[in-house]
Amino acid sequence: MSFHNRARNPLKHNHLMQRRDWLQVGGLSAFGMSLPQLLQSPAEASSPVTASRTFGRAKSCIVLFLLGGPPQHETWDPKPDAPDNIRGNFKPIGSAQPGFQVGELMPKTAALVNDLAVIRSMSTNDNAHSASGYWMLTGVPHTPKNKETDGKGGPPNDWPCLGAQVRHLLGDRGNLPAAITLPENLWNTGMINWSGQTAGWLGPQADPWLIMCDPSASNFEVSELALREGVTPIRMHHRGNLLHQFNQGVDHLLKSNVVDRWNQYQQRAIEMLSSKEARHAFALDDEDSNLRDSYGRNRFGQSVLLARRMVEAGVRMVQVNWTRWGHDTSAAPAWDTHADNEKRLRNDLMPPMDAAYSTLLKDLKQRGLLEETLVVWMGEFGRTPKINKRGGRDHWGHVFPVALAGGGIQPGVLIGASDSIGGHPTEFRREPHDLHATILHLMGINPQTEIHTPEGRPSVVSRGDVLHEVLV
Repeated sequence: MSFHNRARNPLKHNHLMQRRDWLQVGGLSAFGMSLPQLLQSPAEASSPVTASRTFGRAKSCIVLFLLGGPPQHETWDPKPDAPDNIRGNFKPIGSAQPGFQVGELMPKTAALVNDLAVIRSMSTNDNAHSASGYWMLTGVPHTPKNKETDGKGGPPNDWPCLGAQVRHLLGDRGNLPAAITLPENLWNTGMINWSGQTAGWLGPQADPWLIMCDPSASNFEVSELALREGVTPIRMHHRGNLLHQFNQGVDHLLKSNVVDRWNQYQQRAIEMLSSKEARHAFALDDEDSNLRDSYGRNRFGQSVLLARRMVEAGVRMVQVNWTRWGHDTSAAPAWDTHADNEKRLRNDLMPPMDAAYSTLLKDLKQRGLLEETLVVWMGEFGRTPKINKRGGRDHWGHVFPVALAGGGIQPGVLIGASDSIGGHPTEFRREPHDLHATILHLMGINPQTEIHTPEGRPSVVSRGDVLHEVLV
């Protein structure tokens, strides 16, 4: 199913957003949040601050989530000595780190490995996209494992996602929410939404904003802005770009006498969205054209650039999802390369990823932001060691890589190892909750911080161990 096909039934607009439109959806509900939810006081971590020089080093975090499962063999863990039907036709190349080889389709990233810590031995033992993904997104295993989610959500798979945990415990900063996801939510064939992308039982006040958009469009048209099912989005196909309609809608609302009747929380929420910081964050046209070219004039590349602008504007966590593109086939959508793995990687996947990822790292570094911005490269799992009869690789949760950079990460580190065919970990096997504990630690949240379920039962925010091996 193409990117433009949606399961929702949004409002159709043939004109500029008018005041009644903003009022009909609650104004801010276009961004998936009611006003009281936006402005609820953030929860405070109940555990003492961890005594560590890396604790809280990351003021922001950008998560690049490659839906479908990027293959370990052609990225961070090539196996040049394996048989042909495992090795594939791509060769490894050297990197800036002596002895550290990566796949030949990521030459720009290879030059930057001295800024990275790469873990080659993550594992879920779960071969279902949304189930393994749920663990990667929330830090809690899916129930049951190896079974796709049904899209309905709710218990037992309603643990809050990482962005929601950050927003709940640290609160919003500046004039945008603490957590934003773009340019689309994660879904399986049939528009079946993954569990683990919202605040779950923490409540909607902690939900990340989901911004549905294509920042690579010439006029930055946004198909819809929504957070979760049941929230009425606004379609904006007919007039201008997001920034123009955003400004026009807010300006009109601010000038109306309706504002006088709103309480202080509602007025503050409007101020958040009408601030210079919020408007500026969406203004991709302000960026140098050559830099935009370097990120890649595609949906993922421009979304990664938008993520950088978001963290500059004060957003604590931005998750950029690589989902299906319009020309993807059902046989191998996004990174789910069940067929034509080599062709998909060479033509559609690796060059845009390599460009956007490497440019983000260089861009953050040049701006002096990398030391305070954690960048996480990951998917829900890896791919099978053996290439199948369709020239593809299938689901493989037994071992896969994750790459970290900035925000307290020790640069130039390669840890963990897989066996000779890239099938199972042989050293430093770790699971998603350990990755989550590390991210929380770097963002200034003690993984042992106590949070409470709606029934009042106490729990800790993370069940994992901080990976000190990747920290400075």
